[in-house]
Amino acid sequence: MVDFPPRRKPSRKGSMADVPKDLLEQIKELERLFTVDQAKLKEVTEHFVTELEKGLSVEGGSIPMNPTWVMGYPDGYETGTFLALDMGGTNLRVCEVILPEEKGEFEIIQSKYRMPEELKTGDSEDLWEYIADCLQQFIEYHHELEDLEQMDNKLPLGFTFSFPATQQFIDNGVLQRWTKGFDIAGVEGQDVAPLFEAAIEKRKLPVKLGALINDTTGTLIASHYTDDTMQIGCIFGTGCNAAYMENCGSVPKIAHYNLPPDMPIAINCEYGAFDNEHVVLPRTPYDVVIDEDSPRPGQQSFEKMIAGLYLGELFRLVLVDLHDNRCKVFEGQDISKLRKAYSLDASFLSFIEEDPFENLSETGELFSKELGIKANKPELELCRRLAELIGTRAARLSACGVAAICKKKNIQSCHVGADGSVFNKYPHFKARGAQALREILDWPKGKPDPVDIRAAEDGSGVGAALIAALTIKRVKAGNLAGIRNTEGMI
Repeated sequence: MVDFPPRRKPSRKGSMADVPKDLLEQIKELERLFTVDQAKLKEVTEHFVTELEKGLSVEGGSIPMNPTWVMGYPDGYETGTFLALDMGGTNLRVCEVILPEEKGEFEIIQSKYRMPEELKTGDSEDLWEYIADCLQQFIEYHHELEDLEQMDNKLPLGFTFSFPATQQFIDNGVLQRWTKGFDIAGVEGQDVAPLFEAAIEKRKLPVKLGALINDTTGTLIASHYTDDTMQIGCIFGTGCNAAYMENCGSVPKIAHYNLPPDMPIAINCEYGAFDNEHVVLPRTPYDVVIDEDSPRPGQQSFEKMIAGLYLGELFRLVLVDLHDNRCKVFEGQDISKLRKAYSLDASFLSFIEEDPFENLSETGELFSKELGIKANKPELELCRRLAELIGTRAARLSACGVAAICKKKNIQSCHVGADGSVFNKYPHFKARGAQALREILDWPKGKPDPVDIRAAEDGSGVGAALIAALTIKRVKAGNLAGIRNTEGMI
C-alpha cells in the first residue's frame, strides 16, 4: 500500500516568474507530454467501452471482466453474524460483522495480524496454518468459548483474497499468479479454497467458507448496502480496478449456464489491463521505460499510468532524464539516490503538491533529506509542476474507466464508491477526476454532477461479510448458480 503523510493545509498557487528560459522550455515540453485534453479523454473512453464488451465475450480480451458469482445487491435487510478475512500484502485482518435488523446498518469488530515476511516465500501449508491460527485466536477471544466444537452453527465467512484469481464458483478461486511480494511454490494454478478449508477443518473451527471475493467487488457491495444509488465500486491505490453489476444476458462467456438474461451478476473488471495493445493511451517515453523494466512488460498498461505504485517512479525517471540529457537540473550534485528505481512513491509527489509556501521550502527540505539534493528555487518550481502534471494525468485517465462503465450500461446518474490510498489521500485527485468526468460525459455547467465519485465503505471487511450473507440467502431461495458447496450454509 502507498503510505501517505497526514494531510496538510491547502497548497499555494506557485509562480514561474523566476524560472530561466531553458527550464521553462522543459516545463512546456512536459506539459505537452503529460496533458490529456478533452478529445483524448473521449477517445480513450470510447475504446474502453469496446474493450469492456470484448472482455465479456466468449473470445475475451485484454480486460478479464471476471464473473464473480455475486448475483445481485443486498437489500439492506440482511441480518446475522458473519466473519470476514482480508488477506493483503502486509497484514491479515479478521473481522466479525453483525448485520442488525435496521436497514443498511452494521457493527464490526476486527483484529489485524502482521503477515510474517518468511511466509511470503515459504511453504504453502505454513501460510494456511498461520491464517487458520489467526482466525482461531480471533474466535476464541471474541466468543470466549472453551470448546469451539460446541458452537451450534458454523459462522459464515467471506474471504477477501486480493490476488488475481479465476472463479468458476463463488466459493472457489484458482490463483493466476502471486503479487505483492508473495512467491509460494505450488499454489499458482491451484484452487486456494480447499487449502484454506483444510487448515480450518484441522482445527475444528466453527467456520464455513461462504464466498471468496476480490476487494473491488466487496467495495461495490458494501457501498450499495449503505447507499442504494451506488452502482460502481472502484479502487485507486497501489493498483486500480472497478466492479459493477451486469445482466447475465450481456455476458456471452457464461451463456452455457443458461441463466435468466435479466439476472444480475457482479463483474470484477480487472481493468488495469486496459489497452495492453497500446492503441489509444497517451504513453510518454517514461511510461514505455516503466513498462519495459517491469516484471511483466506489456501487461497492466492502464494501471502503470495511473496507479500509486508508479507515480513516484514516473517522477523519478523524468528528473533523471532532465539531469542527464536535457537541462542539467541539479547540476554538479550527486543524484545517486535519485537513480535508484522505485525509491520514490506517490506520497513524495503528494508532499510536493501540498507544500503551502511560495518559496517551496518544504519541498526543498524533502529533496535534501530524502535524496541529498539541494535544489534551487527554479528547480523546485519545475518539480512542483511535474508533480501536478503526473497527478493530474492519473486522475483524469482514471475517470475514463468510470465513464466507460456508465456509457456501456447507459447509467445517467449514480454514486460511485471509491477506495484506495490515492483516491483517499492524494491531493486534488477527486476534484481532477470529477472535472474529467464532466468533460467526457458533456454535463451542463452549473448543475450537480449526475455521477458522483465518493468514499466507499469497507469492501474487504463489510463487503466480504455481506457477500457471504447474500450467498446464504441465495441457497435458501434455491438459486445455486455459481455455488459449489452448499453443505453447512443453512
